[in-house]
Amino acid sequence: MSIGTTKPHDSAHLHVTGAARYVDDIPVPAGSLHLAFGLSEHAHADITDLDLSAVRAAPGVVKVLVAGDMPFANNASPAPDPEPVLAEGVVHYIGQPIFLVAATSHLAARKAARLAKISYDPRPAILTVEDALAANSHFEGGPVTWARGDVAAGFSQATCVVEGALDIGGQEHFYLEGQAALALPDDQGMVIRCSSQHPTEIQHKVAEALGCAMHDVRVEMRRMGGGFGGKESQGNHLAIACAVMARATGQACKMRYDRDDDMMITGKRHDFKVKYRIGADENGEITAAEFTHLARCGWSPDLSLPVCDRAMLHADSAYFLPNIRIESHRLRTNTQSATAFRGFGGPQGMLATEAAMDHLAFAMGLDPLELRQRNYYAAALGASCPQTPGDISIKRKVQTTPYGQPVDDFILHELTEKLQKSAEFGTRKAAVAAWNSTNATLKKGIALSPVKFGISFTLTHLNQAGALVHVYADGSIQLSHGGTEMGQGLHRKVCQVAAQVFGVNDGSVRITATATDKVPNTSATAASSGADLNGMAVKAACETIKGRMAEFLAKQAGCAPQDVRFEGGEVIVGNTAVPFAKAVKLAYESRISLSSTGFYATPEISWDRLKGQGRPFFYFAYGAAISEVVIDTLTGENRILRTDILHDAGASLNPGIDIGQIEGGYVQGAGWLTTEELVWDDKGRLCTHAPSTYKIPACSDRPRIFNVALWDQPNRVETIYRSKATGEPPFMLAISAYLALGNACQACGPNWPDLQTPATPEAVLAAVNRARGTP
Repeated sequence: MSIGTTKPHDSAHLHVTGAARYVDDIPVPAGSLHLAFGLSEHAHADITDLDLSAVRAAPGVVKVLVAGDMPFANNASPAPDPEPVLAEGVVHYIGQPIFLVAATSHLAARKAARLAKISYDPRPAILTVEDALAANSHFEGGPVTWARGDVAAGFSQATCVVEGALDIGGQEHFYLEGQAALALPDDQGMVIRCSSQHPTEIQHKVAEALGCAMHDVRVEMRRMGGGFGGKESQGNHLAIACAVMARATGQACKMRYDRDDDMMITGKRHDFKVKYRIGADENGEITAAEFTHLARCGWSPDLSLPVCDRAMLHADSAYFLPNIRIESHRLRTNTQSATAFRGFGGPQGMLATEAAMDHLAFAMGLDPLELRQRNYYAAALGASCPQTPGDISIKRKVQTTPYGQPVDDFILHELTEKLQKSAEFGTRKAAVAAWNSTNATLKKGIALSPVKFGISFTLTHLNQAGALVHVYADGSIQLSHGGTEMGQGLHRKVCQVAAQVFGVNDGSVRITATATDKVPNTSATAASSGADLNGMAVKAACETIKGRMAEFLAKQAGCAPQDVRFEGGEVIVGNTAVPFAKAVKLAYESRISLSSTGFYATPEISWDRLKGQGRPFFYFAYGAAISEVVIDTLTGENRILRTDILHDAGASLNPGIDIGQIEGGYVQGAGWLTTEELVWDDKGRLCTHAPSTYKIPACSDRPRIFNVALWDQPNRVETIYRSKATGEPPFMLAISAYLALGNACQACGPNWPDLQTPATPEAVLAAVNRARGTP
């Protein structure tokens, strides 16, 4: 069996030896040029004069382009609204590209780009969500509102109502490999090699920029050194710039951002301010909830509209909220255009709800976990339902989300109970309370948070994938699919799928670089859908070839095709077993086609985003985490001491890779909520644009004790071998660390600490003072 076993990442040996080749490692032809952008120094201004004479005269410079030199479309936007590659007379944020330099070296291009003399006429800059609200600076013309039930009546039935606001910070992707692209002029168009999660979008945008058809552009992507959503659309600028300059000069052109430029130019996770109001009756059942999402989207739409949609879609978190109203403001500001980031808005929507739940539990004098369990969705039919603390009855009727999707696979009742037992949650809560009663300076906190995360693209037509599989005459197998590898182990999982279908060893399967001339019209590797979509497409292609071989061999042996089995590296026909390679050779010599495409489209999904109704997700992935932390009440410094996770990966394709994704997702999420702070000054300049000023988690920041286990039950819907996605859902498990920090702050005094994010030492210290009632 290949499926369900732990196998190493397909490039693991290359990663650890430094032999894995990325875009910047690809040898370039002689005479290749290197590119750099000249960047805006103003957040919002008219360009009144652009003197590039010193740039053109700089050593090594071959050509300089401005917006007017773009031969066709000057547009890198993934959204219907345009986003110019080079500014067209007006700049909208500090770091916006204005002109493009091609030189004989990377350093020469960067040095030359700084020699421009640009005159500006400043315009008022909108930098904060408050500024944007005051100026009515919205995308889509105003707020989007979805609602269910009668919110006013729900609040009238509540015996306790709390309200508050949570600032939710953004996040820099900080992929190890920065943005990079290489354009190679070809006799029939252009070849692009890039670090992108969406090769087809690169193909589309480059074709537009060159005024040619998509078949004139071939995009190839072997691997990325991390993506996390930051390479879904933000790589368009580089690929377009390289292609246009390569067409203009006839020479290969390469571009990579240095880390400073990467952080100044590219978008981040959307920061939100969420205002909430939530109420419950005397039994602790929520009667009504209201959320207002204020999202800072930056200067262009990019992917902000679907990101904000998904934040709304996850505002229920894991809870049935009978009366709910969600109002979402997608605010245009003069900052970097915020973009996709792991979870795609879901983390922001869930975090605000979890903070509101803790606030409500505090006001009601209830244990936070007990309040959560009282309001969980109804348990899935057929799931075992252990009793929860306080003899809470388990609801059995299938309930629907605020957007009308039935939640018929809910397993968090059982999963939460199992995690509490394995992590000795009750005993440890008592130990934390005992510690806090005798320690004035160091306070501990502990919390459990659940995850319910929807899997599918909310733009329905993106839920499709293709694959191309070849079986060669010697029995070796080569495949290509539309997904991209960014370290998450997608290629290994897909190779395991092919090996499973043909009953061969994984070593018989080789995967090629993702390329638009092998599999067309691909979707981005995003929305945690990589293995779900591409695994099914590869399986379909392999099954087609397998069916042809089975029919041929059965006919030769005088038996039925269903009597032909592929297993253990052999093909068993009736009572006769032949090596797989020999069976392939026989089929080839009999002119049986050993190549096939495969296609998959996710079934049963539909979504009307204007109404906020439908079934946008094929299924939900679940999980829960318990985090224990300690804070220093004198400085606000804090540590995660221990984390226990139980996560739902369905029938895991590769448990080792899935556990790695869960660990990495948690640590990255903890970074977002604790150490990673983006700071802009009052002119709109990003001040945290290097590792020296922006703190991502280090190895020493991981929990000292880190226990991760998989909930080993198959998916209820027919996914690839009944597995579930593990790309994005584990990220939200880190909310438990934020809640635990809040719990530690709460131990410092009688007041609600109202911990904000990121929970830096300064934020923790402020929360401690609020708990104590001191300024």
